[in-house]
Amino acid sequence: MPKSWTLDDMPSQKGRTILITGTGGLGFEDALALAQAGADVIIAGRNPIKGADAVRRIKERSPQASVTLEIVDLGSLASIEALAKRLKETRDHIDVLINNAGVMTPPTRQTTKDGFELQFGTNYLGHFALTGHLLPLLMRAQGSRVVTLSSIAVRSANVAINFDDLQAEQNYKPMPVYSQSKLAGLLFAFELQRRSEEAGWGVTSIAAHPGISRTDLLHNGPGRRSAQGLLRSFMWFLFQPVAQGALPTLFAATSPKARGGGYYGPDKLGETRGHPTDAQIPRQAMEKHVAHRLWENSEKLTGISFDAQVPQELSGLDKTTIRREG
Repeated sequence: MPKSWTLDDMPSQKGRTILITGTGGLGFEDALALAQAGADVIIAGRNPIKGADAVRRIKERSPQASVTLEIVDLGSLASIEALAKRLKETRDHIDVLINNAGVMTPPTRQTTKDGFELQFGTNYLGHFALTGHLLPLLMRAQGSRVVTLSSIAVRSANVAINFDDLQAEQNYKPMPVYSQSKLAGLLFAFELQRRSEEAGWGVTSIAAHPGISRTDLLHNGPGRRSAQGLLRSFMWFLFQPVAQGALPTLFAATSPKARGGGYYGPDKLGETRGHPTDAQIPRQAMEKHVAHRLWENSEKLTGISFDAQVPQELSGLDKTTIRREG
């Protein structure tokens, strides 16, 4: 990219419906910027109090903003399905889905309502299921995008998908399990793009990461008194502002220059801070056989078949023939 991309470069989002998972941190900054650009924003989160506060804060800063709250627990397949059902009843399309919400490094192994390890289940499987359920609404939009958040944590050579212990039942270590969940998201983003192109779904899949940003993830995970929490508290100057960390996601969601199958992150200090640029793709994220196997495992675990979600009337049709006016 020849120059530093900022919010001033974001095209108008008027007429676009954008769903973002997560009510705080990066999700809030995404929602604020997109609402200010004219999008009809849906914030999807687990905590109704935090969600309502996010909506209130956005409307305080931008009174004309169109922003609503939907409740979803990404650790519950039933909750995800219920959200998708409500959206299908109230919306005729979704232009952008931003798979943002996440859980980071709880000190002891925890599980979702469906029995998945919490980080893998929430960060990855929950978003896999949500994307599958919303595929019909994404297909009904012209130029729809799915943006999935990964992390620079996946760049370690030791990070891999452990198919023999996907749920970390045998060996739970907080950071490696977190890194696996974010690698899974990156593999999913690339595989979704390949499958969309092959099947003609018309959905563009892009990945992004925020570098190192001052979100609440470190404090909410291992806690303020952990090594990570103390680093976040006392070495705060190493972390860029959350609004800056949101830029790669916003670039991926809105820029005409963002490519399907692309991966974007900050451009300075080893991708820890700065403005959006092409991110380094780790070798293990480019292994198509791993992505294919992970996809098949994910469909079995979640009970979601993407092919089965494609509406019959849209199957095999040119997207330009099904786009509504406006």
